Amino acid sequence: MRAATTRSDRRLPWLVLGLWMVLLAAAAPFAARLADVQHDRATDYLPASADSTRVARLQDRLPGGESTELVLVYRRTGELTAADRTTAAAQVAAVARRHALTGTPRGIPSADGTTLLYPVASDEPGTDEKKRDAFVDDVRRTVHGENGLTARVGGPAALATDAGTVYASLGGPLLYTTVGVVAVLLILIYRSPLLWLVPLLAAGLADLLARAAAYGLHQAFGTTVSGQSAGIMTILVLGAGTDYALLLVARYREELRCHARPYDAMRAALRGCGPAVLASSGTVAAGLLCLLAADLDSSRGMGPLGAVGVLCALAAMLTLLPAVLVLLGRRLFWPLIPAHGSTPPARRSSFTAMGALAGRRPLTVLACGTALLGALALGTLNLPGALAQLDTFVDRPESVTALRTVAEAYPKRSAQPIEVLAPTARADAALAAAGSTRGVAEAHKGRTGGGWTEITVTASAPPQSAAETATIEALRHRLPGAYVGGPSAQQLDLRDTDARDRLVVVPVVLVCVLLILVALLRSLVAPLVLVAAVVAVWGAALGLGGLVFGPLFGFPGTDPGLALLSFVFLVALGVDYGIFLTHRMREESLAGAEPAQAALTALRTTGGVVASAGLVLAATFAVLTNMGLVPLVELGFVIAAGVLLDTFLVRTCLVAGASVALGRAIWWPGRLSRPVPGADRTPEPVSP
Repeated sequence: MRAATTRSDRRLPWLVLGLWMVLLAAAAPFAARLADVQHDRATDYLPASADSTRVARLQDRLPGGESTELVLVYRRTGELTAADRTTAAAQVAAVARRHALTGTPRGIPSADGTTLLYPVASDEPGTDEKKRDAFVDDVRRTVHGENGLTARVGGPAALATDAGTVYASLGGPLLYTTVGVVAVLLILIYRSPLLWLVPLLAAGLADLLARAAAYGLHQAFGTTVSGQSAGIMTILVLGAGTDYALLLVARYREELRCHARPYDAMRAALRGCGPAVLASSGTVAAGLLCLLAADLDSSRGMGPLGAVGVLCALAAMLTLLPAVLVLLGRRLFWPLIPAHGSTPPARRSSFTAMGALAGRRPLTVLACGTALLGALALGTLNLPGALAQLDTFVDRPESVTALRTVAEAYPKRSAQPIEVLAPTARADAALAAAGSTRGVAEAHKGRTGGGWTEITVTASAPPQSAAETATIEALRHRLPGAYVGGPSAQQLDLRDTDARDRLVVVPVVLVCVLLILVALLRSLVAPLVLVAAVVAVWGAALGLGGLVFGPLFGFPGTDPGLALLSFVFLVALGVDYGIFLTHRMREESLAGAEPAQAALTALRTTGGVVASAGLVLAATFAVLTNMGLVPLVELGFVIAAGVLLDTFLVRTCLVAGASVALGRAIWWPGRLSRPVPGADRTPEPVSP
């Protein structure tokens, strides 16, 4: 019987490995297609009910479909010469010969004579982003300056192309950078030339599976896939997956000292840390799925993609990773091989010292930690205002330079048109009303089709300024039955929808996470402590952003979606670490330890591995700060800062201090809140 069991034990890891190979072979073709369904147009982010979304979709039905709009900007430091104008006219004519334009471009000189502006539009690309990029690139090759004359291509299509270039970097470069960061940290944590490869390989394969699953979600349910959501999904897979691997490997290492066979050690490790990993990953996935309540397509799509990433990481770390570890045996830990029957070297960690301090003065520790987080949260008062579209790039691309040149040379003219779609029967009245609206420089009718007429409005204020926003709102008020869109209107709708989503999603996340914690911990007080702690971390992390975004990074604005996305991620991920601590506290309490001793033992035994996990997760999100878009830099900074605060401050000060101070009341009204006669055992510390 024993021999049969041994043979079965040897077969199971190989069977798991074989199943994963089959699964990955089937998933690989679908994972490769994810980039094909990724879109980053503003209208792909907005809800269907937004005015600007309706305009874009109605434009698709007009003759020629959605137009691709550019502005060609020629400028000289002094006044333009006759030769400059001839050069510009020749280049614009070359563009017209190479592409079907919607009209004959005419040059608009600036009042000071230094700049010449040519608005250009084409229906060739339609909604095809690859054709749009090819059109923009060809125009840029055709338009060039010489002998002191500068020539730049800007406009909505050029901005979209430049943004797409940055989002494309979220594929390979983001993955390679994240893998490199995680590899370095794992080598430092494990101090082994071999061990770090296994969790990293498992995380990479989990990412491939997640990309295939994300493609399946898009095909089955139409889930929005953007460059931002796909990139963050990869970070979640690598970060969360490595975290789960750290917990499992730490427990497995300890069990190898107690069991002769790696298979038995792995079974014990999975029984020990598996429930906590399952509970924490499930909480993260549920928290992310709350984004389905958002009205903004980009946020709503990020929820399922993030949840899929976390669940794929969980599957890999609880099946593939254990199988490979068992097959490779103890030698994988070389040179620090855990021998059967040995004892781990005794070390006094910083978490032991902090736990002792929390045990002696819990209220003082709790008060100091709360005061520090509160002080950091005051930095939110210094957060800059809403980020304008032209300020979304870390480095200024050609499209932004062109539009800033237009803003300087044409202070009474916007470089981005406001598009109005009015019923054809009322088009003339709409044109007259639009032309007489305050803040409108000019308005003219465009294409007609499908019962709708396009009216192009030029505002007299710079794009996304307060004055232009007032003009857009006035047009929407004065043109009933018509829809007002265009780049600036899209940004206005994004901001308004973000504000609505915060009011809806934040309470949903809090209630969802709280209910899950109540079910897991069988308590009301402990979940409230954890949720209050992670909300405090979110405020402090945003406050840190307020202290550095403007003064240090030089960012002129804050992405409107930063507050919501950072809240969802920090609450979900922060509770994730809280579960590791409280699960161990509950385990110690069930074994008979007094509440204070249970809290300190849990902090001491989980401190090192969870600190390592927090460092890895923070580092993976910090990779976003090296990307070329300000919203990604801001999101990466806030989440990384929040994870570090949660790892090294909240668990050690707020949660541990509150647990010691509250005693058994932390588990109220569960049975652990009631004293157990004769329970005075002090448990021996063991690793998680």
